[in-house]
Amino acid sequence: MATLKEIRIRLNAVKNIQKITKAMKMVSAAKMRKAQDRILSTRPYAYKLSELMSQLVALANISGHPLTQQRDIKKRIVVLITSDRGLCGAFNSNIIKYTVNHLNNVGTDTALVTLGKKGYDFFSKRKYNVIKNYPDIFHNLNIQSSNEIVSYLKELFLTGEYDYIEVIFNEFKSIIKQNIVTETLLPFSSKTVNNDKKMQNASFIYEPEAKQILKELIPKELNIQFWKALLESNASEQGARMTAMDAASNNAGDLIQGLNLSYNRARQESITNELLEIVSGAEALRKE
Repeated sequence: MATLKEIRIRLNAVKNIQKITKAMKMVSAAKMRKAQDRILSTRPYAYKLSELMSQLVALANISGHPLTQQRDIKKRIVVLITSDRGLCGAFNSNIIKYTVNHLNNVGTDTALVTLGKKGYDFFSKRKYNVIKNYPDIFHNLNIQSSNEIVSYLKELFLTGEYDYIEVIFNEFKSIIKQNIVTETLLPFSSKTVNNDKKMQNASFIYEPEAKQILKELIPKELNIQFWKALLESNASEQGARMTAMDAASNNAGDLIQGLNLSYNRARQESITNELLEIVSGAEALRKE
């Protein structure tokens, strides 16, 4: 059985860990609220832009736009969004496992662009084809950095070096739930073409012409959809970390309760042994 000193040392260590996990939970809660507000304010704009694009694509021919060119997929890029730090439960491990399975299906030599240290560390150590990494992207998350990444990916597609680009990220559903999503970034295609006959038969006057509008809107659509993916991943990460730290704090509380019981038993046993020694000594002196 452990001594009183050993139990006391372990008890103090667990209490200190619990203080840290509680503090991290509070920090994650504050960050999550901010991230949640950002994604909730971005979603309506992103959805409305997608709806507008769907209507325009249904009414105008976009086959001539270079970002819509459908080519035989000889070389593709998988853009993986993970976090820079751990301590967020299965947030990173789940999406990394999903990506490994996906690469096994499409080819393990597929080019990878990683956002976040966790994804880069995993795939680079295992000699996957990581062509670009963006570490610390979530340290100062802003739309300018997001647009720069999209510009880099567009350049790879427009030069014909790669034929297909997709993004894998965690979609924020709630604090305790995140869905892993795979979305096609390039070539651009409307996800939900409007099949309303009235819309298709309607006559619109475009100013400027429809193709010019689409030429301007397609890059904006790519930028906003990628920015939305980053915000979704960020909110999911903070929610996962908050949940993980809450569970860690509760587990630490259970450990503290068990250690307190063990400490009290050991202390009672020590006191009992001391009393027995005193009584035995007094008895021995009386007999003398």
